[in-house]
Formats: sequence, structure tokens, C-alpha cells
Amino acid sequence: MQAAQALAQILVKEGVTDAFGIPGAGINPVYKYLEQAPINHYCMRHEEACTHAADGYYRASHRIALAICTSGPGATNFVTGLYTANIDSIPFLAITGQASVSQLGMDPFQCVNIAEITKTITKKSTCVLDAKTLPDVLREAFYLMRSGKPGPVLIDLPLDVQQTEIEFDINKYHPIPVETPSPDPALIERAINILASAEKPLIIMGGGVTLSQSEPELIAFAESLRIPIIMTYMAKGGVPLAHPLNAGHAGIQVGQPVGNDTFLESDVVLGVGCRFTDRHTGDLKVYRGGRKFIHVDIEPSQIGKVFQPDLGIVSDAKKAILAFTDAAKRRGLKPFSGDRITDLQEKRVKLARKTDYDTKPIMPHRVFHEINRAFDADTMFTVGCGITQIWSGQLQNIDKPRRYLPSGGAGTLGYEIPAAFGAKVSDPAHHSVTVLGDFGFTFMGEEIGVAAVFGKPIIVVIVNNAYLGLIRQNQKGAYGFEYAVDMPYNQDGRIDYVKVAEGFGCKAERVFTPDELREALGRAKESGKTYVIDAVCVPEQLCDMGVSLTAIKSFAPQS
Repeated sequence: MQAAQALAQILVKEGVTDAFGIPGAGINPVYKYLEQAPINHYCMRHEEACTHAADGYYRASHRIALAICTSGPGATNFVTGLYTANIDSIPFLAITGQASVSQLGMDPFQCVNIAEITKTITKKSTCVLDAKTLPDVLREAFYLMRSGKPGPVLIDLPLDVQQTEIEFDINKYHPIPVETPSPDPALIERAINILASAEKPLIIMGGGVTLSQSEPELIAFAESLRIPIIMTYMAKGGVPLAHPLNAGHAGIQVGQPVGNDTFLESDVVLGVGCRFTDRHTGDLKVYRGGRKFIHVDIEPSQIGKVFQPDLGIVSDAKKAILAFTDAAKRRGLKPFSGDRITDLQEKRVKLARKTDYDTKPIMPHRVFHEINRAFDADTMFTVGCGITQIWSGQLQNIDKPRRYLPSGGAGTLGYEIPAAFGAKVSDPAHHSVTVLGDFGFTFMGEEIGVAAVFGKPIIVVIVNNAYLGLIRQNQKGAYGFEYAVDMPYNQDGRIDYVKVAEGFGCKAERVFTPDELREALGRAKESGKTYVIDAVCVPEQLCDMGVSLTAIKSFAPQS
């Protein structure tokens, strides 16, 4: 059979049921057999959107999808999506077409060395020069995507390789089993000793806990010792909102006052599956203070990358948490003071940011107030970058894991809409909502048409402040100037997002008051259609942030 046919059969055996792609001359031999496979294909409007859709699909379902496109500029349009997924440890399979092997190095039409370009932003990228090796390349690709720190893999397929006849029997193809690393028992004992010496310990739930689906185990461990939990941005929703140990987020941008306060009072920090990134830590001198740190991560290179912890443990998150639980029981470690947990409940109420502003134009905070009221705990949310992402991280209430699906490490404008579509494909029973700025809507905004025509409705809420809000805040705060960041035409009618949405087969409306927004969200939920809500907001409102956890500036009015 042709290598392209073997590829399609392997995809099915590895469990791929959905593909996001754009056919082209460089990949059409694969499409011939993709059509015959039990794989749903969604034709996107831009190659970058294929990757973001596959990314959002995995975040919501933990199932691997295919992103596929043709050669040359199609392939290079995959770069941003591969980077976005890779930094957040999200796996998907990327397949690109390529010129024939005999033409490589001769600069033929639409030929680019995409495998070399993407080496640093994938777990592996390779151009298959010998068709006989394709089954083994694919077997390794699926193993790499699922093992260790997950991430995307790119396979570049020359046109003649796709059509080469090879000997292949799908019944003899078997996926490589994935084993996760277990922690060193001696290090677990050392970690328990450090915890036992604490007065105010703290647990950080990172994105690695979400990836290992070990939130229940971590919460149970924390409950046994009465230790508060803060979540990183990538783990938002990992602890139920009403749980007595939920201490929110810590960070200099998407952090919350309760999370920062709880962190700053801690003396021992157990970080599980987190990266200690700059937007979480801020000034490291303040962040580290006199605290002791235990860092658990599945990827050895993550430990000590930002700062050297007092103890590093390489392990799968779930296995480490279960080992901590057993060791604490054997040690007879007693729960910590219950007064701290009582104080935490009061602190969550006292330090909560205000969101119920009743103004026209709408305060951005009120947009999230209404979103929190409108949607249930099963709703999926995507966000990309900018001031809207920061408000979302600070103000949105997420009550379940794998329901908040942000571009964290990359902060990618254009991720939001295709990722929401991918999430909806993976979980069609629940609402998929994206919240983004007016400028962000113009990145991959055309993908609302894909959601509309395939009957996978998403809800798009535009926080329209007619500014590049975060860039303006950075210009003014860090450099003392303001230039090229105002976009009054996004509010004054010269640009009409309602007409844009309607032109792509969606329903849409513009709202100016909190009451109008609340009613529009209700109509969007009931419509069964892809729905765009353009919420006209206060143009120059800044977001709370700072350079360290002790220097967060609040810019929101208190009344």
C-alpha cells in the first residue's frame, strides 16, 4: 500500500478521531486516504488555526488530534501554534506536505525546511526521506507526544514519499506503552521532613497536575494535612471554588490578592508540576524570601531552571502525590493549624476584587461578573493574551479542571477562537466560550465561520476597549509615553464587528450596558449558533499588576 494509506491507518489505531486541516497540492495524497478513514476533518480558514484547534481539543479532552496542511507557507503558518502548544506542554500531531525528495535543496515551489525550523518548538520534528520508515516515525511520534513532558510532534512528508508503495500490515502495528517516572523514595522522605518543619506550608498546583489529571489526589493530600493550595494560571479550576483550601492564584499579573497574601505568609512551598515562570514569581528575591522550596516535575530540566529549590524530585505528578500521602501517613504527620484555614475563608471574601460596577461604557470587570453568572461549571473558556487575558485570569470563576484553556506561556493572540472551536469539537455537549479584546478578535477571527458552518457553535465575547490595552499600560508605566495603541474606530462605528460576524454566518450584537450584556449572553446560550457579543467597555481602564508579589498596583475604582 502507499505510505499515505499506512499513515491514515496508523492514525486510527493510535486513537485519532478528529483532524483540523487545509488540503493542498503538497499533501493531497494523504487526503485521499484521510477521506476514507473514520476521522472527522474540519477545514479551517488559516493553517495557524489548525494547530490552535488541535491544541484546544487536547486541553479540553486529553485526546490527541491531527493538524495537517500543505507545504511552504502552509507549513510555516504552523510555527506559532506549535510554539504555543509546546511551551504549555500540549500534544498534537502536525503533518505537513513537502516537495519531492529529489527536489530538496533546489528551492522548488513552496519548499521550506519546516522540520529544521520547528526543532526548538516541538518534542521532535523530522522530514521522512524513506517511506519504509514512516510507521516507525509515527510510532515514536505518538510515544513522544504522550510521554514525559507532553508536546507536539511535526512530521514533514515529501510528495513522493507519500505515494511510495511500502509493505505494511496494520495488525502488526502496536503503539509504544507509555510509562511515567516514579519518585525516589528517599527524596519523598526528605520532602516530608521539610514539610514537618514548617509552620505555614503551602502547595502550588501547577499545570502538570492538570496534565496528569491528579487534582483529586493533590486535594486529598492537602486535606489530610490542612495545607492551603494556590493554583498557577495553567491549573486554574483545579480546586473547586468553595473548597476551604482554595487560596486562588499567586502572580504579578493573573494573580489574585488572596493567593499572593497566602503565598507571602508561607515558609515552606511544595510546587507540583509548575515551572516558576516570571509572571508567577515576579521579583525572585521577594518570591523566594526565606522560604524553603520543594519542586516536583516530570521533566528533569525544569528543576533548577529558574532557581535552585531546596529539594527537587523528578516524577509524574500523580505518583509523587500518592507517595507523599503514604509517607505522611507512615510518619504520622499531624494536620497543621486549623486557624489558618478559617482565616483563609475570611481572606477570600475580604480580598476579592470588585466586579459589580454599574457603568456605561461597561467596566471590563463587569464583563467577567456577567460571564461568571451566565455559565455553568462545565463551560469551557479560552483566552489568548493582553489585558483581557489578565482580567480573565484575575476575575473569572472556574470550578472544574480542564475547563479553562489559556495560552499561558506564549500568550498568543489568534489562539482564542480556533482553540474554542477545537474544544467544542472535543466536547460538543457543553458551551465553549472565548473572551478576547477587540484587537485580538482580528487575529484568526475568520474561524468563527468554521464554527458556524460545521454546526459546532462557540460564543465569542469581545471586551472592546478600543485600545491595545496592555501595550498602552506598559508604554505609560515603564517608558512614560503612549503611541500607536488607540483604536477609536473599534467603538465609533467605522469598524463593525457585528457585520463581520454576520458575514461569516454567525449571530451577533453590540451591547453598551451591563443589563444588555446579561441579556445578550442569555440569547447566545439559547441560540445554538455561533454568537459574537461586542461589549463596548471603558477605553482606558488599566489592570492590576506589579513587579513583585509585594508591589501589586490596583487601578480599579473601589466604588
